[in-house]
Amino acid sequence: MAGVTPSITVIGSFALVVGLLTITPGLDTALVLRTAAVAGKRRAFGVIVGIQTGTLAWGLLAAIGVSAILFASAQLYDAIRLLGAAYLFWIGGRMLWSALRGSHVAVTDDGLSMRRDNSFFRGFIQGALTNLLNPKVGAFYVAILPQFIPESASHLLWGLTLAGVHVILGTTWSLLLTLVAQRFRQWLRREKVSRTIDAVTGTVLVGFGAGIALERVARAVP
Repeated sequence: MAGVTPSITVIGSFALVVGLLTITPGLDTALVLRTAAVAGKRRAFGVIVGIQTGTLAWGLLAAIGVSAILFASAQLYDAIRLLGAAYLFWIGGRMLWSALRGSHVAVTDDGLSMRRDNSFFRGFIQGALTNLLNPKVGAFYVAILPQFIPESASHLLWGLTLAGVHVILGTTWSLLLTLVAQRFRQWLRREKVSRTIDAVTGTVLVGFGAGIALERVARAVP
């Protein structure tokens, strides 16, 4: 019989897998660093909480089988994939436009000045949408959770526990990135530097959006 909750061995193995995923430079890292450098701690903390809320939600959906149903439907999967790609294009495009304009005060995804609106709530919405509209996160959980959850165990309890491990690691890493960005914030907020940050981050987000949008095409190629 499987234990009520994952053992230390299971948690350690899962933590190693998601830990390596967490520290690998990607969408979350780019978004957290850019927000912390340009918008400040309050919005960066909102982004972090939003991202991790999305991670927990995907873990929960995967644990109770909803994600498997979702990814079994090509239409539903494509709908989320295209929404996610469009959202990343929108955010990345706004950042690129801000960099091209040469504005020291960057523009957010909703067109508002980050200096005017660097609220925790705005950051939370941005982080949550970025994560929830990224089908690759859901696909990861659909693929990885069954490897760690015994058939006789409570999928809901185990799924939430393992997703919680991912959230803890992700939050720790994101807070470290935020502290580093804050340490050099005065330098990072110089016009030339902030424009470069917007250009690089915008390019990364648009690139991720393109990857998500073209994913089905790539899968279709033999």
